[in-house]
Parts: sequence; structure tokens; C-alpha cells
Amino acid sequence: MIYFDNNDTTPLDPEALESMLPYLRDKFGNPASLHQYGLEAENALDKARETIAAVVNVEPKEIIFTSGATESNNLAIFGAARARPDRRHIIISSIEHSSVSEPAKRLENEGYRVTRLPVDGMGYISSEALREALDDDTALVSIVMANHEIGVIQEIQTLAEIAHSRGVWFHTDAAQALGKITFDVKALGVDFASFNGHKLHGPKGVGGLYFNRKARPKRLMEGAPQEFDLRPGTENVPGIVGFAKAVEIAARDQTVVIPEVRRLSAKLAGGLSTIEYTHLNGPPPEERLPGNLNITFLYIEGEAILMHLSNRGVCVSSGSACSSKSLVPSNVLTAIGLLHEEAHGAIRFSLSRFNTEAEVDEVIEHTTEVVQLLRSMTAFIPKMHSEREGGKGFYRKR
Repeated sequence: MIYFDNNDTTPLDPEALESMLPYLRDKFGNPASLHQYGLEAENALDKARETIAAVVNVEPKEIIFTSGATESNNLAIFGAARARPDRRHIIISSIEHSSVSEPAKRLENEGYRVTRLPVDGMGYISSEALREALDDDTALVSIVMANHEIGVIQEIQTLAEIAHSRGVWFHTDAAQALGKITFDVKALGVDFASFNGHKLHGPKGVGGLYFNRKARPKRLMEGAPQEFDLRPGTENVPGIVGFAKAVEIAARDQTVVIPEVRRLSAKLAGGLSTIEYTHLNGPPPEERLPGNLNITFLYIEGEAILMHLSNRGVCVSSGSACSSKSLVPSNVLTAIGLLHEEAHGAIRFSLSRFNTEAEVDEVIEHTTEVVQLLRSMTAFIPKMHSEREGGKGFYRKR
């Protein structure tokens, strides 16, 4: 099997697995216990928190552990809203993950105003649009740092500065960014940042939330005072240890891994661009999240491509991986201006440090054959398509 769906989840790094095993077998204590087993677990938590904090350039007491980025996003959004009850306005982008857009929708149902900032044809948010949307009632701005579908990387530092100029807290969903691009919370200047273990070769079911202690969210669940009294419940010690090891590995190897993943994705983009009637969605490979490509193959369904590639041993995603079983067009692709039929023909390829050049060559070959096969089974009349605004991306005509 060739696995090119790493924006969905990643294989567990062997080093991360090895770090977890002692806490799955012998060191099984509860960090809240005062005996030796509990002290071992507490020490492991402290070391994991210190490791992640050092990589993202924050204090250990500014990191809490959660079950993943979905919980972290919910805690940041609802927690910030509850902490500032005198402000009833939330701003998000139109290309957020559902774990941001759905909490915003719930707040809207509770009487909050929610502004959804538009994006341009590449997926970028306008600084001016944010500036115009802010007002004295705004509690929080939440903008994803690196989009999970089209890989666009936002200018978070600039956007956070604009929010802070109006006294507004700023959150970024960094689930796809941590471990894949250079990431420094202090340099970004955000108040909250959400992380996820399984997006960077750590285990599933564990993540984290950075919070600026001057912008402390309200806790969402009641219980014991774990995680600085923000997230009750016994911590997932093995998962947290593995998560920290994965973050450590990503930071250790980033100068080698990031350029190599970029090179492989650029080669994949070049190979797939020779297929007729295709369009690259989002920024060009050198500007987007390393390893991420989202390509529309016109006149055929993405789900059909996905299934044929799967039968050939190639794993990819159509549309958003979290909702790929839905027939509703991706909100991200429609937000950047794709028609429904273009969005339905989109395939996301996402590479990681464990992919190879030989795999890229094989995926280009398989994808080319599958697209030709599916089009041969369909009577279609090619339409003329002009270049997208800005001239980025590609269309191939007969």
C-alpha cells in the first residue's frame, strides 16, 4: 500500500511507539496518585509538557493536554466566549475545520454574532477584511494556520496583531502546522493554539492547547483540577509521551524533512499536471503546506478516482477527509470559487516523511491510468476553462 493521505492521519513513528510502551505496560500509574507509580506518571507528564513547550517556544504552564485538536478548538472557542460574557461577536474564516465552524454555529444559535471571513481564489484571508469585521463587541478571532484541504498557510502573525489592536483574543487551529512547518507561538503572537498528535506521526486521541495566561479560557467540563484546572480527567499518559516524542522528532529533523517533502510534492504536482483538464486548487506547491496537493480532475467524480486508486493500493482523500463520505461539496473548495462539479472532482494527496520518490512515480502512473480509464467510460464534452485569477494553478486542454 502507498499511503498519500497524511493530512487525515499519519503512521505512528517507531520512536514514538517505543517511548509509549513503558507507560502501557509497567509505568501505568495515575499522575494524581502520590505513590511511586503516580510519581512516575506525573514526571512523564512534566517532561512531555516541557518538551512540547520548548519546541513551540512557550512556558510549560501554558500547555494543557487534551484528546486532540477537536477538543482543543472547542475549549478555545467556547472557553474564550464564556470568559468574556460582555462580548458577543466571534470571527472565523470560511475555510475552517468543522471543529471550529460547528462551535461557532452553536454560539450563533445562542445569540452570538458570527462573521465568516471570505478567502480569495488561493485561500488567503485579507487583512483588511479582518480589520473591517472587528468591533468593540468581538471576543475572539479564530483562523486556521494551515488548511487541511488546500494547504494554504495564513499570515497568522499579521492577523493576530490586527485582532490585538482592538483588544480581541486570537486563536489558531495549528493541527496541520505543528511538525510540518516552522512553528513559534511567541513569534506568531496568538493567545490560543490547538495541536494534534496523530497529524505528525504521534498517537491518536491526544493533543494540546496553548493558552496565554492573560487570556485564560473558562473550563468546559466539571471534575477534578487536572491540567491547571482547565481540563478535568485522568491524563492519557502513554499518548502524551508519544505525542511529545513525535514533536521532538519533528523539530529535530525538520531541516531535512521539510525540504524533502516539498521536493516530492512538487514532483507529484509536475507529474499530475500533464493530465488533461486538471486544476491545482490552492497555492502553488512551494507556497503551501509541505506534502499537500489538492487537484481537480474535471469531468469525473473524485470518489471514483479514490476507489480505483485504493484498488491499486494507493490511499488518497476526496474533499475533506473528516467528511469524505458526504456528497456535499467541500466548503473549502467552494469558498475558493470552485463550482460544485469541480469540487466533486477533487482529490487530495498528502505526503509525509515516510514517503519515497519511487512511490511518487507509482502514484503519478496509477493516477494517470485511472483518470484515462474513467474518462473513457464517460461521454463528456470538454469545456473551455480560463486560468484562475492570479495565473496560479494549471488547466490542461486538448
